[in-house]
Amino acid sequence: MPLNAAQEMEQSFAGRVGHVIEPVIEPLGFDWKIGVAFISGFAAKEIVVSTMSTLYSMEIDEEAVAEGKAPVGFAERVRTQSGFSPLTAYVLMLFILIYVPCLSTVAVIYRETNTWKWPLFVVMYTTVLAWFVSFVVYRGGLLLGIGI
Repeated sequence: MPLNAAQEMEQSFAGRVGHVIEPVIEPLGFDWKIGVAFISGFAAKEIVVSTMSTLYSMEIDEEAVAEGKAPVGFAERVRTQSGFSPLTAYVLMLFILIYVPCLSTVAVIYRETNTWKWPLFVVMYTTVLAWFVSFVVYRGGLLLGIGI
């Protein structure tokens, strides 16, 4: 039986990488698709949303199409497919704000310092900081009953 577009994406290289990092981002309320979006966001942070839009729109609601209903929009698709809540959306924005700077910034750091030590430090430090802050906010929000 041929695979549909969503299954093909999940079994692609990007999908496999997303599944590898999923255990790391799952405590933040994220799935593998958001992990793929984070990786693509290294090129430029504004790519995160377009990547998510592509990944979440691959699963076509065949029943709705067969019944002649309008397709489900991006926001509704993200909510239903990943269990997104307002808390998860806030944590996602927080993570994107803090995590690794874009590739051009890392290249400038390398060019200015003429060593890979500082660019790698910046990438690691900002990513760990983003994970820690997002974890505290997400788990704190769950403890307070926000976003359930």
